[in-house]
Amino acid sequence: MNYNRCGKSGLLLPQISLGLWHNFGSVDNFENAEKIAREAFDKGITHFDLANNYGPIPGSAETNFGKILKNNFHGNLRDEIVISTKAGYGMWPGPYGDWGSRKYLLSSLDQSLKRMNIDYVDVFYSHRFDPETPLEETMGALDYAVRSGKALYAGISNYNAEQTQEATTILKQLGTPCIIHQARYSMFDRWVEAGLLDVLEEKGVGLIAFSPLEQGLLTDKYLKGIPENSRASKPNSFLNPKNITPEKIQKIIQLNSIAIERNQSLAQMAVAWLLKDKRVTSVLIGASSVNQLLNNIDSLNHLNFSQEELLAIENILKH
Repeated sequence: MNYNRCGKSGLLLPQISLGLWHNFGSVDNFENAEKIAREAFDKGITHFDLANNYGPIPGSAETNFGKILKNNFHGNLRDEIVISTKAGYGMWPGPYGDWGSRKYLLSSLDQSLKRMNIDYVDVFYSHRFDPETPLEETMGALDYAVRSGKALYAGISNYNAEQTQEATTILKQLGTPCIIHQARYSMFDRWVEAGLLDVLEEKGVGLIAFSPLEQGLLTDKYLKGIPENSRASKPNSFLNPKNITPEKIQKIIQLNSIAIERNQSLAQMAVAWLLKDKRVTSVLIGASSVNQLLNNIDSLNHLNFSQEELLAIENILKH
């Protein structure tokens, strides 16, 4: 595992980080989640990414991760891992459990620390821009979280280029620079390339990409359509079956052919493709099993692309 500098900060993150969005909640098998986290650390994944509402039920991923920490990361091992959490989406009913107010963000951070039974997180994010709250208030809450010792670094997530420009400027003026931006980024979702990556480079902020496999689309699961028991076949899934068009399946088939020529799975190539850009500090993967985790880590065995491969991929994605 290699470690990349996060923007212009002193923090190094592994090229692949483990996200606990799925598979670590109260509805999931705890022993399996624990095995995944242990194996990830043993393979050099030092960064574990959470949010207050990860589950289901909301909060349960943090509770389970707290148990994993207690069982496996004793003593100084806490100093060898990076734990991040976020607040910004709906967490509890009423007017104070959503969006970007100072009251919500700081209350949520306190709750997250209690659930994980830790004194601080390494990175605390504003999970989304709040159009109704002054950005100075939201960024002021992140600044306070760092100054209070409850977080070591501040980050933002799901902010567009203009919002990021303003947020990072405010944080720099406060003396707590934004070091990381977490954004959805994959071969099929390239919105960050339309300005955001340039802002991050200018401001010295690292990008950590989530949903690199487009909720499983960029794997060999969908080469013949939507299989039973896939994420797209489940109700309330983030992956809408309507988005799996014949044209998209054709692209998946063509991309898979390039991956095979590279001796990679399509999923491995999709992760490697993101890491080719030096502005991408780390790629967040999810895993439902140790085998899936190891398969994703094997992306790192072949990160280089020839110009011919990049052009072929670009032609597939653009048409």
